[in-house]
Amino acid sequence: MAEFIPVKSEADWFWLGLCGLFLIVYILVNEIDRWLPVTIPLELGITGLFSIFAFNNYMLIFPGWQVSFMLGWYPRKYFRWFASAYYVIIGIGLWRANLAQPGIFQSSFGEISGLIFPIASPMLAYTFSRSVIHQRQLRQTNRRLQVVIQRGERERIARDLHDTLGQSFSMITLKTELAKKLLVKAPERVAQELDDIAQTSRDDLQLVRAIVNDLHQQSLSEMLLSQGKNIAEADVMLITSGENEATEWPTKVQSQFSAVMTEAITNVIRHAQAHQVEITFDQSPTTYSVTIQDDGKSKNYVRAGSNGISGMRSHMHEADGTFSIDHNRQGTLVSLTLPKEVRS
Repeated sequence: MAEFIPVKSEADWFWLGLCGLFLIVYILVNEIDRWLPVTIPLELGITGLFSIFAFNNYMLIFPGWQVSFMLGWYPRKYFRWFASAYYVIIGIGLWRANLAQPGIFQSSFGEISGLIFPIASPMLAYTFSRSVIHQRQLRQTNRRLQVVIQRGERERIARDLHDTLGQSFSMITLKTELAKKLLVKAPERVAQELDDIAQTSRDDLQLVRAIVNDLHQQSLSEMLLSQGKNIAEADVMLITSGENEATEWPTKVQSQFSAVMTEAITNVIRHAQAHQVEITFDQSPTTYSVTIQDDGKSKNYVRAGSNGISGMRSHMHEADGTFSIDHNRQGTLVSLTLPKEVRS
């Protein structure tokens, strides 16, 4: 840009204006995702003008890094399209530069070495982005596995409780009932005491069974571990927010959400034509909430012979929760909430 300052002609004003427009577009690419189908080609086009007509390939480095890194979160076909256009622009620019100054690349080592970074930028940025994504997914998978391992220990404890305390309480119940029949002294007093003991043991037995039942319910980590594999096989990017905190939610809450989220994620895979889904876990003083946002195109929520939407709504309402599904600018948004006190 220094070659246009001080301004000497209308052409200099034109190129400076393009620099200002490039700065605006560069910011928009970072800030507004829904405009990417317009801003990315526009940014590439502006820098392409510099490369082809001003013989400045350094401007291309900006979209080469910025856009390539962003496209690491999208299906590979988008990067292939971008890279193809990028290298076509470089090729045209080099062809015109050689026409303007024949033999420039044969006589100037500086010109050749100056092309290395513009040419390598997209590949380096995309490779780095994919590496970051894979590392993040690996960390998420490891966290889920840790929770599942911890859950396995909880289930072992649950089995021990059932095998030991459960049998013990059952024996107490049998013995007290038998003692009540055999006792002959002061029956008006002992019988009532034995009734209380029997009832307490029955209550304890029910409590143990309830604990065991809760521990066998599916956790969010187990659900995400299973569905994460399905999402990956469908070439859809999964992003979660607040997942670590959500693994500490009550087991019953996690189980309620897991059942509905499984159906919602299945719908994304089958019908949404999405390439990214973001799951956000949050809570307020009175509620737990989950949102599932995809960037798909499907607007047909209700399909003939399908009970998916009605089943999810019914499941949430049975637990005094809420369910909503809407189509926004990004795609489809499913919102789930449960009160802090969830019914059995």
